[in-house]
Amino acid sequence: MKKKIAIQGIKGCFHHAAVIRYFEGCNYKLIECSSFRELACSVAKSNVDIGVMAIENTIAGTIVTNYSLLSEYNNLRIVGEVYMPIHHHLMVFPGQNMEDIKEIYSHPMALLQCELFINAYPNIKISEYSDTAAAAKYISVRKKKGLAAIASEYAAKEYELEIISRNIQTITSNFTRFFIIKNFPKKENSFNKASLRFKILHKTGSLSQILSFISSLGINMTKIQSIPLIEKPWEYSFYVDVIFNSIKDYEVMKERIQRIPCLHKLSIMGEYKNGISLNKP
Repeated sequence: MKKKIAIQGIKGCFHHAAVIRYFEGCNYKLIECSSFRELACSVAKSNVDIGVMAIENTIAGTIVTNYSLLSEYNNLRIVGEVYMPIHHHLMVFPGQNMEDIKEIYSHPMALLQCELFINAYPNIKISEYSDTAAAAKYISVRKKKGLAAIASEYAAKEYELEIISRNIQTITSNFTRFFIIKNFPKKENSFNKASLRFKILHKTGSLSQILSFISSLGINMTKIQSIPLIEKPWEYSFYVDVIFNSIKDYEVMKERIQRIPCLHKLSIMGEYKNGISLNKP
């Protein structure tokens, strides 16, 4: 039976590209969600087997609301990650060239990331669209001429559009990190990375005490993110990613860190394999 994998967006979007990369060779059914909340809810309620959720981008930064969703639906666990290079291409209904284009559609973030290219064509109207792949689909379905979309190569293939300008993003080293999430999965025996959530007492030096302790055990912290606690103004949860060579060292850290007086609560958001090795050119 095919596994159901939920994404935010439609076929041809960058979430779909992340699924193609991470689940290469697997047989699955793609479930399109209109929002990240719908995605998280679908996984939490077991309407799907797996979810793929963007969590941060090297240019735009962390998607804070998605960390909040992972906390809200507390039966969700991170079981993997994948880093996707983001390449933007200008695509059209076949048979056109740059001189034919009167308007460009795309998601606001994609438009921002292609600003230098866009600025070179001041006479072309720029219009925001809900999704990069949705813009490509619109042009394809309506057979629109004079319009172009900025989207991924996957979108061009999915909707049979012609790419007339490749890699138009301003910054070439643009990556998005995606979490692979499940509803209370079985514990893995082989992992070298974990995502943790801390709640600490609102006292001076509490955070530095926790971080110094982790560092003293030789465990590498690759990300620290603070998220405001809505119900407690000026207080925060802290999300920390750690990488380690020994699961035993990690288990020792989990056991000992809970003895630190300033730690109010420790939650394990996921234990999984470092996905950076999937970062293919």
